[in-house]
Amino acid sequence: MRTPGYRSGSRTPAARLAQLSGDVMRTIVLVLAALLALAFGHDAALAEKRIALVIGNSAYQNAPRLSNPSRDAAAIGDMLRKASFEVVESIRDANNQDMRRALREFSDKSQNADMAVVYFAGHGIEVDGQNYLIPTDAVLQRDRDVYDEAISLERILQTVEEAKTLRLVILDACRDNPFARSMKRVSALRSLNRGLIAVEPMKANTLIAYAAKGGSVAEDGDGENSPFATALLKHLPTPGLDLRQAFGLVRDDVMKATDNKQEPFVYGSLGGATVALVQTASLITTAAPETPAAAQPAAAANPAAEIRRDYESAERVGTKEAWESFLRRNTAGFYADLARAQLSKLNAEQASTSAAEKAKKAAEETARLAKEGATATEQAKAAADAKAAQKAKIDAENAKKREQARVAAAERKKRREEARIAAQSKAVSLPNPIGRAGSTEPQARAVRSTPRLDRASLWARCDALVARGARDDDIARPGRIEFCVNNGGRY
Repeated sequence: MRTPGYRSGSRTPAARLAQLSGDVMRTIVLVLAALLALAFGHDAALAEKRIALVIGNSAYQNAPRLSNPSRDAAAIGDMLRKASFEVVESIRDANNQDMRRALREFSDKSQNADMAVVYFAGHGIEVDGQNYLIPTDAVLQRDRDVYDEAISLERILQTVEEAKTLRLVILDACRDNPFARSMKRVSALRSLNRGLIAVEPMKANTLIAYAAKGGSVAEDGDGENSPFATALLKHLPTPGLDLRQAFGLVRDDVMKATDNKQEPFVYGSLGGATVALVQTASLITTAAPETPAAAQPAAAANPAAEIRRDYESAERVGTKEAWESFLRRNTAGFYADLARAQLSKLNAEQASTSAAEKAKKAAEETARLAKEGATATEQAKAAADAKAAQKAKIDAENAKKREQARVAAAERKKRREEARIAAQSKAVSLPNPIGRAGSTEPQARAVRSTPRLDRASLWARCDALVARGARDDDIARPGRIEFCVNNGGRY
C-alpha cells in the first residue's frame, strides 16, 4: 500500500535519501574547492621569493657627514622585512669593497627571485652621462677617479635583472654633492652635472625611483628621515596599492613637504597587472587551481573574510602606515577596533623610545655639567630636567605596557572566538534523512519543497536572521552567519 500523500510513481525513501545526500555532498565539495583555491593562492603569493639589498651611507670620510641615510636605510630595511621579503641584506656606511661584495652576493641571490629591490641612500654623482653611487671611502680628486672609486648605476641594475616579476631600484642619492665642487676636471669633454641624470631602464618590469627628477637635487631633511624616505615608509607598505600609484603619492607628499622644491620621479614601466609591495589575497597574480563557477559566489559573498585578510596583511607589515591604511578602508567593527589598538601600541612604543632617549641625553648633560664644574644654578636646572625626563620615561614605559596588554587581550579573544567558530563549523550535522527517528513526513515534504538558494542568497538570508550584538562581538557574528549558510539558511 502506498504511503498517504505520495503520488503514484514516487521514488522510494532510499532513493530520495540518496539524492538528498548527493546534493549535500556536492555543496560541501564546491565550498571546499573555493576555500582551497583561496588558500593555495594565498600560500603561492607568500611563497614568492622576494629579496632586497638596502645600503645607507652617512659617515663619509672625505665629505661632510649626512645625518639621515643610515636611519633611512634602517627604516626601509625594517619595512621590507615586515612586508615578507625573504632576504633583506642591509649594510651601513659601506666602503668601496663592502659595496662591491654586497652587490656580487646579492646578484647571485636574485637569480631565481620573483621580486628584487635595491635601496641606496647617500651621495651620488653624474659624470659623462653615467650615474654613480659613492662609497664612504671615496676621495674623487679627479673626475676620472669615479670609474674606480664609485659604483655605476648600470652595475646596480645588473644585480636585479634576473628577477622575474619586478626589478626595483630606489635612489635617495640626488643630494647636492660636495665631491662635484672639489673634483678636478682632467678632460674638458667630460661632463659633470648637478644631481643624477634620468635613465630609462632597458629591461621590462623595471622601475628606477629617484628622490628628485633628473638634473635636480634632493634634500636630506631635518627630521628623523629624509622627505623621500618618510613618504616611502608611508605609502609602499599599503596592502594592495600598486607601486605606480604608491610612487605618485610619494611624489605628492615630498613636493608638499619641500614647498615644491623637490619632485621625485620614476623611470621605467610595468605591465597591466597590479604590482604591490604588499599584496592582499584579492590581488594575488600567481595562478591558483581553477574554481568551479558554482562555488565562486562563496568568496564574493563573505565580506568579513576579506576584512580579515586585509587585517592580516597589515599585521604582517606592522607599521603605523599599514594600520592607518587599513583603518581608512575599514572604520568600524572588531578588526577596526583591533587595528586601532595595534596603532595605539605602536605609538606608545615610539613614545617610550623617544622618552628613553631624552632621559639618557638629560642624564649625560647633567654628568657633563658636573664634570666641567658648571655653576650650581646650571647643574640644578640640568638635574631637574633629568628628573622630569626620567619621570616621562617611566610614564611612557607604563603606557606602552598598558597598550601591549590591551592588544594581547584582544588577540587572545580573537583566537578564542576563531577556535569556537571552527569547532562550531565542524559540528554542523546533515539534515535528518527521511525515515529516521524524529522526522515526520510533512517535515520531509517541507524540506523537499524549500527552493534551493545559491551561496550569495543564503548569505543575505542569514545576515538578516543573525542578530547584531555589541561592537566587540562583531567577530562572532560572521561565524554565526557562516554556520547558518552551511546549515542551509537555518539558524
